[in-house]
This record gives sequence, C-alpha cells and structure tokens, in this order.
Amino acid sequence: MSLSLDPAAQDLLFRQARTANTFTEEQVTDEQVQAIYDLVKYAPTSMNQQPLRIVLVRSEEARRRLVQHLAEGNNKKAETAPLVAVLAADNEFHEELPEQFPYFPQAKDLMFSDRSVREQSAKFNASLQVGYFILGIRAAGLAAGPMTGFDADGINKEFFADGEHSVLAVVNMGKPGENAWFDRSPRLAYDQVVTTV
Repeated sequence: MSLSLDPAAQDLLFRQARTANTFTEEQVTDEQVQAIYDLVKYAPTSMNQQPLRIVLVRSEEARRRLVQHLAEGNNKKAETAPLVAVLAADNEFHEELPEQFPYFPQAKDLMFSDRSVREQSAKFNASLQVGYFILGIRAAGLAAGPMTGFDADGINKEFFADGEHSVLAVVNMGKPGENAWFDRSPRLAYDQVVTTV
C-alpha cells in the first residue's frame, strides 16, 4: 500500500463519492456543519490565508432569494436539498492575516494593500478551501452537490451587500437520495497527467 489512509476512508472521500443531485429529507444540523468546518480549517493555504466565508441558507425566504440566481438546471436541486451553503471569498481577508500568519505580520500591508492582488489571492485560496469543504462534507458521511451555474453578481448583491465578498460556489448538502448521481465519469490516467523532468 502506497497510501496511509484506510481504504474505506479513501472510498468515502474519493473513489465511491459522487456529486449528488438528489437528497433525502434528513436534515443537516449546525453541529454537523461545525464539525466539518472544524476539520477542514486545518487544510493548507498560502500563508495560512483563510478567505473562505460560508452562508448557510436555511430559511425558505433565503432559499427563494438564492434560487432566483441559479441556472435553470440547478433550481430544483437547491430547492429540495436539506441544506445549501453559499461559499465565497472574503476580499478583505488580509485584515486577519497578522493573527493567522504571525511569522510575517507585515504581509498584510506589504503584499496585500493592492485590491487586485488581494482579490486574486482570496479567490485562489478560498477555492482551495471550497475543495476541502466538499471533502469535509464527504468525511461527515454526507453528499455534496457543488454548483457553479449561477449569476454571481446577483448572488453577491443578494447575500454580500458589503461588496467585499465574491461567491465561488453553491453547495447542496445532505444524505444522498434516490438516483442521486450519474455513473462515474472517466478520469485521465496517471501517464496523461504526470511528467518527470
């Protein structure tokens, strides 16, 4: 075995996991979401940046506000999922950086005073955290249904009126329902991806 992770855990996180399109009615609790976050917050980012922000869409009113900005094929999935999370990058993450990366507190001003640099870094690192969050959902025994088909400007105005956040993904969460996923799609082989120089 080349991997230390138990084969059952490998299956749970990767080989058997799928993007869910349907869910049961079983609710996702705040305790489950906190456990997911408390696990994935330790995953690596550049300079320990933590720009990911998560909005849990629980109320019917908030769900209606979200669904109107989703692509047509994503509406029903978001309407019926037990929980929907809007994942965004906080473009003002640098304000917390002196605490998050105490080895170089000057980075806040030396590296991230320029808004465009900050936004690029926030998007990259929050995107990493989106991937970790999806794996955390799987680690909790739940299924994730991440979606990027949406009107980003509409969601940003609806849920991030301060103008300091940029939505990256909308993720449906819950126990997989009947016919929850498509067959596994092909993946590229190792020798199609990896080269040695």
